This record gives sequence, C-alpha cells and structure tokens, in this order.
Amino acid sequence: MKINSLIAMKKQKTKMRLPLFILIIIVWSNQIVAQNGITIKNKDFLTIGDKIEIQSEILNENRILNIYLPNSYSKKSLKKYPVIYLLDGSMNEDFIHISGLVQFGSFSWINMIPESIVVGIANIDRKRDFTFPTSVKKHKKEFPTTGKSEKFINFIKNELQPFIDKNYRTDSIKTIIGQSLGGLLATEILFKNPNLFNIYIIISPSLWWDNESLLKYVPKEYTSKKSIFIAVGKEGKIMENEAEKLYKKLQSANKMNTELYFEFFEKQNHADVLHLAIYNAFEKIFNEQKE
Repeated sequence: MKINSLIAMKKQKTKMRLPLFILIIIVWSNQIVAQNGITIKNKDFLTIGDKIEIQSEILNENRILNIYLPNSYSKKSLKKYPVIYLLDGSMNEDFIHISGLVQFGSFSWINMIPESIVVGIANIDRKRDFTFPTSVKKHKKEFPTTGKSEKFINFIKNELQPFIDKNYRTDSIKTIIGQSLGGLLATEILFKNPNLFNIYIIISPSLWWDNESLLKYVPKEYTSKKSIFIAVGKEGKIMENEAEKLYKKLQSANKMNTELYFEFFEKQNHADVLHLAIYNAFEKIFNEQKE
C-alpha cells in the first residue's frame, strides 16, 4: 500500500509540474516577442514556378521537372516565352541559381535576355543518361550503367519538348545548358540532332569520354540559325584542350547561320565556372541578337 501511495503521489507531482513548465515557456516566448516587437502574421510557401512529376514511357520511369516561370507569366495570358532546358536541373544542383540568373537578366532595367521559362530536368542517373556507349573497358567497369544517351535524347525530343509546348505558353526558341557530362550530352545533341535547340551553352564538356570519339564525329547539317557558346575554366590540359578542339571543329565548318563563342575562365575551375560562364553566355548571345 505504501509503495502504491508513493507511486500515486509521484504521478500527481509530475502532472502538476508539466503545466507549470509549459507556462514558463509561454511566458518566456511572449517576452521575446514583446522585446523584439515582431509577431508572425502569416507564413506561406515560397514558389517560383512548378514542380511536376511526369511518367516517361521512353525511359520507363517517372521524372521530376522543376519549372521556373517569369514574373509576368500569369499576368500576360497571351504572351509566349522562350524555353531554357537545364541539364542537372535538380533543386540541389543548378536549377535555383540558373533560374536566378534568368530572372536577373530579364529585369527591365537589365534587359540582357528575354523573359524565359526554365525547365530543370532533375537527375536520376546522369552517368547513364548523358553518355553514349564506350569501348573503354575502364569506363565500363567504373560506370556500369552508362551508354543510354540516345534514349534520353529521344525522351527530350518526343516527350519532354512536346509536353512543355502543350502545357506552357512557349515560342519557338529553345536553349539547352549542360556542364561536364551534361556538356557532353549537349554536344552530342548538337552533332546528331541539331534542330532540337536554337541555342547551345556548353560548359566544360567531358569530351574525353570514349577516347574523344565525339570530336571525330561528323556533325549533321542544319539550316536553322544557331548560337553556340563554349566555355572552360582552369581545369587541366585534357578538359581545356578538348573544349578548344570543339570550338575549332565548329569554327572550321564556317557556317554563316551560326554565331560561335568561346571563353576561357582562367580564375575559375570545374567546380565554379558554370555560373559566371552562363552569365557571359547570356550577355554575348542575346546582345548579338539585339543588334
């Protein structure tokens, strides 16, 4: 009986302490609010566009699209916008900071680029999607899922672009941005399916893939106007030489309907060249189009 009574008394004391503890926290919280003079009136999610999950029959999987919409998108119901397709477009990759560049560049007081929709293609397996088959045994061993870029390009052409054009107010101008393996894929598209995009921004392309076989490929002819910007940072002889080889290969074609740019960023490396390179690409390409 004594033990039961003690247990009951302890339970009662615990019940009594809990409200007092909560009361202390409430008083303390109110004092902080009063001292700062700030109370939260409303809290909501911050949105810059849409996040969509689509099912791809070609890839046989679901894919996430992060879509930035210009400030005027909902206000001007008849206006159509160019589309920038961003490889490595996950939220924790390049989507947010590139969308920021697009927004900044399209401010009326900056007027560097037209207001544009950004479609960030979130990754599942970029080594699989961004590379074509290789004969290099070392690459096959280190990256066993690689070699499916043809399927991914087919997805962009036959599913992704038609989906975006159907569901958003788009015009005919399409840009692709790719860095590293993404730059390899953008180069492959330029060589094999050039009419998929009007503007190619290729940063630090991994053209070492398959012993530089893509640099030996004869690009498919095109008649539409193209703007191509190639850039590389201080990334070692292999990366720097390959980017320059790509530029010279395209330069030697001497196409009258192509605006070609190359830039070497001596103070940037593979990790930090992308942001500045894309800013410069926007500035050069779209200023040229205004003239």
